[in-house]
Amino acid sequence: MTFFRFFALAPVTLFVPLTVLILANEYTFARASRRTKDIAYVNADYPDYDAERHRLDVYAPTDKVVLGRPVVVFIHGGNWNSGRKSLYAFIGRRLAKQGVVAVVINYRLSPDVEVPEQADDCARAVRWAAQHISEYGGDPGRIFVMGHSAGGGLAALLATDDAYFTKLGLDRNPIKGAILDDPAGLDMYDYLQKMEYPDDEKYLIPFGKDPVVWRAVSALYHVDARTPPMLLFVGERTYPSIARSTRKFSQRLKEVGVKYEFTELPRKKHIAMVTQLFWKKNIIYQDLLRFVAATQR
Repeated sequence: MTFFRFFALAPVTLFVPLTVLILANEYTFARASRRTKDIAYVNADYPDYDAERHRLDVYAPTDKVVLGRPVVVFIHGGNWNSGRKSLYAFIGRRLAKQGVVAVVINYRLSPDVEVPEQADDCARAVRWAAQHISEYGGDPGRIFVMGHSAGGGLAALLATDDAYFTKLGLDRNPIKGAILDDPAGLDMYDYLQKMEYPDDEKYLIPFGKDPVVWRAVSALYHVDARTPPMLLFVGERTYPSIARSTRKFSQRLKEVGVKYEFTELPRKKHIAMVTQLFWKKNIIYQDLLRFVAATQR
């Protein structure tokens, strides 16, 4: 999983291009959206409440109020130990511009918590959307999750493992589909057993040392006939491990009869798979809008 070796420098590598995009975005037509920022999705009196990480931003279209818009909850990447929602404002604005209510979230990071707790946070953000998104014009019956890199792995996990919502008191998984953009961590059980690269031990910090946990947080092993439809995107020049695990995941979806689409984007590397989302005509948006049945605006 060579992308893990690269991502030791990911915070700096991601920060510069994304910051430029954010600044430019503030002065483009993507401002045709309404942002409600820093909404707490965990009650402040909860023992694990984090005032910074348990926050989300909602981006809603500013045109004539239309109720029942599709909802996309975006989960950022960053190697499970970095990243924040503000870096991905351009995705929220682009989605809102095209008729989708977007929810861009923070979640707690390693080393403060491990991946199971991160997935718990993401599930709580989705639950918040199910309970409150109608206040922003969204349809709680059409909630989709989307993520890039580590966020893609978390999105896949929530879509395939209903237990994250059962323990929150929900009688069903509210996720209707998932959009996975160069997802990482779909099969950490396999990866962490191999330890192919010299610095791989650092991934025992977010994932722990128990193989039972590695398997539990790997979406591949939760896929069954009840899994919702998915869009999978992978860059032609992404890290070999991501390409392999995404294809393995798509094959599992096929085996159990889950509806999915797999698209390899020519010449794209891992970081470009998310920065390309600055442009609203991007193929990922085109496929996403069709997938969630949004109206192009």
